Amino acid sequence: MAAPTELTVHQHSRVLEIAFDDGARFRIPFELMRVYSPSAEVMGHGPGQEVLQTGKRDVGITGLEPVGHYAVRPEFSDGHASGLFTWDYLYKLGSQQDALWRDYEARLAAAGKSRDDAMPVKGGGSCHSH
Repeated sequence: MAAPTELTVHQHSRVLEIAFDDGARFRIPFELMRVYSPSAEVMGHGPGQEVLQTGKRDVGITGLEPVGHYAVRPEFSDGHASGLFTWDYLYKLGSQQDALWRDYEARLAAAGKSRDDAMPVKGGGSCHSH
């Protein structure tokens, strides 16, 4: 497992810059982090329960909390703060971001949505208290 040597939040360009001890360096857009947040709110509780995220193009990161020596928990400007981003997951987001963007845009197209559509108002589901 690669460990980070640098972690910088760039508010103006809305990217998280992360360098790893294997020499890899990535600039991960906040939007990509938000739409692929590893939280139950986004990923669901199992396969097929994912919630397509929209309207996150301009999302910011208002806080970044370290979790042990293995992860960070970002607080996004839309209030989402339940995703635990491990170093391995951030490495995956950085190294596979082109494929992840293509997948996200394909899922948007299949749903007849755009990146800028507002998210539906949350209902009374049990998972929405995260």
